[in-house]
Amino acid sequence: MSEARKLFIKTYGCQMNVYDSERMAEALGAKGYVLTEVAEEADMVLLNTCHIREKAAEKVYSDLGRLRPLKTAKPDLKIGVAGCVAQAEGEEILKRMPLVDLVVGPQSYHRLPDMLERTEGGARVVDTDFPEEDKFDHLPERKATRGPAAFLTVQEGCDKFCAFCVVPYTRGAEVSRPFARLMAEARGLVEKGVREITLLGQNVNAWSNDGRGLGGLIRELARIDGLERLRYTTSHPNDMADDLIEAHGAEPKLMPYLHLPVQSGSDRILKAMNRKHTAEHYLRLVERIRAARPDILLTSDFIVGFPGETEADFEATLDLIRAVGFGSAFSFKYSARPGTPAAEKPELPAEVCDARLQRLQALVTEQQRAAQVAMVGREVGVLYEKAGRLPGQMVGKSDHLHAVHVEDPAGRVGDLVRVRITASAPNSLAGERLGA
Repeated sequence: MSEARKLFIKTYGCQMNVYDSERMAEALGAKGYVLTEVAEEADMVLLNTCHIREKAAEKVYSDLGRLRPLKTAKPDLKIGVAGCVAQAEGEEILKRMPLVDLVVGPQSYHRLPDMLERTEGGARVVDTDFPEEDKFDHLPERKATRGPAAFLTVQEGCDKFCAFCVVPYTRGAEVSRPFARLMAEARGLVEKGVREITLLGQNVNAWSNDGRGLGGLIRELARIDGLERLRYTTSHPNDMADDLIEAHGAEPKLMPYLHLPVQSGSDRILKAMNRKHTAEHYLRLVERIRAARPDILLTSDFIVGFPGETEADFEATLDLIRAVGFGSAFSFKYSARPGTPAAEKPELPAEVCDARLQRLQALVTEQQRAAQVAMVGREVGVLYEKAGRLPGQMVGKSDHLHAVHVEDPAGRVGDLVRVRITASAPNSLAGERLGA
């Protein structure tokens, strides 16, 4: 039997890309590839890219440059670029980087095996189409996951066209995967030992199919024996339907954690961003969600220094953060993405953006630490995902998605246990197992 070929994948960006990388590995696994964590061992290197942040494409080109000596040493090595930079740059990647053999967009990666076969004949291949066929119909069955928690993509694309965002252009229009296929994939994951599933989508709460919204899907998934926890990300405030809010209060398997990006607290900036909601709408929505699930931990996204943002606009964002009280947040300086409406507007001075970002992050860090300190003394569920660095220690995620270190010599990966939180550190919690 010939030796298996090895595949190295570098994943940039969001959980959607993590999921896509797993599916691409499975697709190539059907052609005899096995994963390696060492690029130098690989017969194929695949960069699964993200285009959200500034200079994302240049980072990919830089990483490709670092692969040049490896390609020189191993001329038969195949190098591919996948994901959103691939979708945005297309043929340009082949022009700038002769070492690249194939470029594949996020809606076409089910075609990877055929593309790879063509490269073995000497061709250089680009596929950035938005095919009519559903790529999920052409992917192999999910393999066993690396742990007790898994991602499940339920929705792709976005129709919101926020002025700063490239997702509608790189991922396409909103598409919801069929209910029956999601249920089958979820059952398959549970049969392989998964106990927690996070539902993914660029705009996940826009999912709808077979007369159901996301709240209905969650209720049906919760009926699967052996599936203990459900989460979803990332959401848009305008698609938080009543049944989804109700599910937070009615479904115990839906964890008390919600990532709900707002981006700004200024109505003027929200309008310029084409977010189609106001700060007041967001605050009232938070009230409704907390009324349904009082212990829910909320996180968000913020863009600082959007074109035209004044000091008053920025203060309005700080006011919103103070009003909500977030468990954590992702915050970034605005970066122009080519082809988006906001990219045509004059940018603020870098020093202004830097100073505002530091102030916002200081406030969010203060809230994050307060939220973690408030957990001390509370009892939570923790799903063990790996052994800790210390002997007899296990590490897992709490109901609220905090990393928790637990002294539990008898613990095993996949155990879902009750834990009393005993201490808070900057980025994690410590606890003791109850009833062990």
